[in-house]
Amino acid sequence: MTIVHAIENAWLTTGGTGAQNYDEFADDAEVTAIIEANPKSALAIEMPHRAPDTVGTAFADALPDAVERLLRAKTDGDYAPADDIVVLYRITDPSGGKPAYGMFCLVNTDQISTSEEEPGLVIRNEDVFIEKVRERVALAETTGHLLSPVLLMQTRRGEELEAELAAACADAGEPAATDVDHAGRTHAIWPLPAGPTASRLCELAGGGELLVADGNHRTLAAQNGGLARFLAVISTPQSLTIQPYHRLVRELAMSSEELVDRLRHAGAEVTPLQEAPDTPATAGTVHLYAAGSGYAVTLPTPSDATVTERLDHARVERVVLADALGLDAGDKRIIYVGGDYPADWLRGEVDAGRADLAILIPPVPMQDFVEVNLARQKMPRKSTWFTPKARAGLVLVQLRPDA
Repeated sequence: MTIVHAIENAWLTTGGTGAQNYDEFADDAEVTAIIEANPKSALAIEMPHRAPDTVGTAFADALPDAVERLLRAKTDGDYAPADDIVVLYRITDPSGGKPAYGMFCLVNTDQISTSEEEPGLVIRNEDVFIEKVRERVALAETTGHLLSPVLLMQTRRGEELEAELAAACADAGEPAATDVDHAGRTHAIWPLPAGPTASRLCELAGGGELLVADGNHRTLAAQNGGLARFLAVISTPQSLTIQPYHRLVRELAMSSEELVDRLRHAGAEVTPLQEAPDTPATAGTVHLYAAGSGYAVTLPTPSDATVTERLDHARVERVVLADALGLDAGDKRIIYVGGDYPADWLRGEVDAGRADLAILIPPVPMQDFVEVNLARQKMPRKSTWFTPKARAGLVLVQLRPDA
């Protein structure tokens, strides 16, 4: 019996409501600007305290506005109801590269696993910020809907799933709706009713471990909120790419010279860069930028390190943040910056004085990500920025009849 299911009570966008997920931004002001430019954006519901007319309101106090906006969107015809469907999903790049495929569906919450001792086929692989989880639980309980999917990657039967998703999209005709994201990618959806194709896709999608590529907070919110099933987009390694995930540090209480001394004392090799720091091409070296100077840093790794401890992000947490700066990875002075932001943007934040240090880290190799997950180990916090990301606000799940 599969752990992947059709969506009993869905609402599909009719256009214009798609949005980046709530946790994809390095600056909350970007959220406000997006909602101001497009009030129909699902961000106005997911981040009600960042909407232009409620900026500065506490998240909990802004939840009634989220309910009102969702009701208005339905009343205005921005969403159309559909029952007992899976939703085919295709993302095409403006460069004309290979499309990415996935399917919106529901997945059993009791299958979420966070360790070797905890059975389950859905592997959550990162520590989370508990306040974000509480907000997601409150939003689902108050609105009675799920608006953002968890992005899952099927590894065991990924090639089969990829081929059948591509064929199903090709046979489906014109999409029910399309949406263009900030990078120019076109997101297309097709509702697929119950039948042999939908059943086969659910069987393939649930035919092995499902790795959380994006949405660790949403999986824990589903558990803490007591949901039997959560909204997911299931995709494949053939459709997804891991981009860099960098860090900025504010309020650095030392000079760059002192930071270099501390890093060397911690066993790192530090070499001044003649060119502008950038995302390193290969694993093993990170670039730092502070006070107009750049450095290439090779961080030490214990000889008996696990695959997780060998990852560059883990070494940054251990050597740069903890040993050199005395910071915990959850410190509010650390800003986690995903792959949508290029290296020159991070350098610009330092040059403008909005941050004191940029840490540029190479992307995690896909094989390392899979290996860590299948070993039921934890990834370092905010270490994998998968692209293309599943869009919020395209497919909604209604959790209760009165919502």
